Amino acid sequence: MIRTAALAILFATSIVTHASEQAAAKADPEKGKLIAESICVACHGADGNSMDAANPHLAGQVEQYIYKQLSNFKPVGDKPALRDNAIMAGMAAAIDDQGMRDVAAWYASQKLKPEAAKSEASIELGKKLWRQGDFRKGIPACAGCHGPSGAGLPAQYPRLAGQFAAYTENQLKSFRDETRGNDPEKMMRVIAAKLSDVEIKAVADYAAGLR
Repeated sequence: MIRTAALAILFATSIVTHASEQAAAKADPEKGKLIAESICVACHGADGNSMDAANPHLAGQVEQYIYKQLSNFKPVGDKPALRDNAIMAGMAAAIDDQGMRDVAAWYASQKLKPEAAKSEASIELGKKLWRQGDFRKGIPACAGCHGPSGAGLPAQYPRLAGQFAAYTENQLKSFRDETRGNDPEKMMRVIAAKLSDVEIKAVADYAAGLR
């Protein structure tokens, strides 16, 4: 049932994403490069390969996902931003909607310099959760939304393969304690609430080693 619900949300998201892409102006990666080099470079690198695990790699990330996250750092009308981060709010405020599409296209086109799994002790647990989930605890397989190789799927589901394990771990814990809440239908908050610290660390480390 959990897997079916996840796939249904994925299908609906794909339709919405496709429609919004049709309506949006075409992204220009070269213009996005200029934004990356002037605004994003200090934290994410000009080519999207961050030097600090506090800031995620953006190289090779799903283009629509980057755009969505940038949008979520901005308030809409009188509603607060869906993602609360003072630094990113300031950065996103300096980029208009077309600029966000452009920089997302630039980073998505770059080659990721991937991280590697570091914990041999937990790799089997991470592998099991990624591929099978845990039916007993109601945890779906991570691969169901993020893909078997961790390459990610449309806007809502990012590439996790090669990402900093510490960053992925931190985001899962943020979903668990609900300090991050921009996931569709609270999907990640519901899943993360069922994961222990050990399981979160294991799956984050396993994802770092995926290619």
